Amino acid sequence: MKKIKQKKREWTLHLMMLPSIVALLIFSYIPMAGIIIAFQKFNPGYGLFGASPWVGLDNFRYIFSLPSIWQVVGNTLILSMAKIFFGTLLAIATALLLNECRCKFFKKSVQTVIYFPYFISWIILAGILTDMLSPTKGIVNQLIMVFGGDPIYFLGDNKYFRGTLIVSDIWKNFGYNSVVYLAAITGIDMSLYEAAAIDGAGRWKQTLHVTLPGISVIIILMIILNMGNLLNAGFDQVFNLYSPGVYETGDIIDTMVFRLGIQQGQMSPSTAVGLLKSGVSLFLISLSYYIADKKFDYKIF
Repeated sequence: MKKIKQKKREWTLHLMMLPSIVALLIFSYIPMAGIIIAFQKFNPGYGLFGASPWVGLDNFRYIFSLPSIWQVVGNTLILSMAKIFFGTLLAIATALLLNECRCKFFKKSVQTVIYFPYFISWIILAGILTDMLSPTKGIVNQLIMVFGGDPIYFLGDNKYFRGTLIVSDIWKNFGYNSVVYLAAITGIDMSLYEAAAIDGAGRWKQTLHVTLPGISVIIILMIILNMGNLLNAGFDQVFNLYSPGVYETGDIIDTMVFRLGIQQGQMSPSTAVGLLKSGVSLFLISLSYYIADKKFDYKIF
């Protein structure tokens, strides 16, 4: 009877979840029926469940036979790991520094400035970066030439393009990502800082032995969530900034799928790549949850 009464009290909470569940079914689960395209020589004229011939694993063999496939996979892993690693470090450092700031006006001003790029789409940011990094009129190259250097083609030279992607992505996201860690810091029991101060610990020692251990669970959680996106190196960013001249260091899995599926009409191979990518992402996030459980005693339930 107690369980029945509890369920009656919680029906409003379940009702609030209904729109999200419906959206999840429509946009995430129902489209999974399209997985069968990866095993067909798909003809749109026949429809999804029409008479398109089955080809087994031929689409996967075709993908792995492409000469640029390993280069694309390598670019994706390098970009995503660099963004996750350096982005996480900078977000944590920013949260720690903001937590130490005692001037509320300065703190809020800095937060506003570093949060703002997150809310700008990559389409707009791509235009801004193109103007700023232009080898002829860009402000960055103008400053380089003022100090006696030669202009650099950041968006057209393979030597600099990958670094440009990493730095611009971190600049856009680190401020907003620091909100999570800043919120975690505010949840730490202040008595721990008082006890550390009584024991003679300065601000650095308190940060090292109280703050960082106090937010370690959140850090692990964010890393786990990012592991599932290890093969997502940022389609919006790369697509709006790259060009054929920098495919060697900038072409990633998502942009290759776009060219195969949308520009070239090879829907079956592009679906095969997407399915393979989803399978690898599932494995990585499962592995990260397992490691978090065994090594850090973190559980998702």
